Amino acid sequence: MAKPQYWLIKSEPSVYPYEQLVKEGRTAWTGIRSFEARNNLRAMKSGDLCLYYHSNEGKAVVGVARVLTEAGEDPTAPGEDWASVDVGPVVAVSEPVTLATVKATRELKDFPLITRSRLSVAPVTAEHFKHVLAMGKTKLPRST
Repeated sequence: MAKPQYWLIKSEPSVYPYEQLVKEGRTAWTGIRSFEARNNLRAMKSGDLCLYYHSNEGKAVVGVARVLTEAGEDPTAPGEDWASVDVGPVVAVSEPVTLATVKATRELKDFPLITRSRLSVAPVTAEHFKHVLAMGKTKLPRST
């Protein structure tokens, strides 16, 4: 089995909070209208892990999600060249990791929240992924 890749995905909590993903068990990650973010969706593989970031309100990493499907056509844009994947919840972060904390952490100086702040889907290094989880006092379940 291939090593998972790591990603950062963003949603405004008033639109789709992490708690809703937990309640529903899975969702289609749709509505992305940036070519770079679309290409990142297309690079995702089933089993990849995502840091789930609440943008605009809260501004914090609040959970971890898993990519459940390979990229397909975005059903919110039929006939257009956009992509979506399905994601499901893995674990909520014990202590949300705020944007201010990320910015103040030297080890995260090249983290996408800082370097690509407007990008809604971005790759994350394994080191950054692990560092953010440690900052959030969160461990992945053994089955992950």
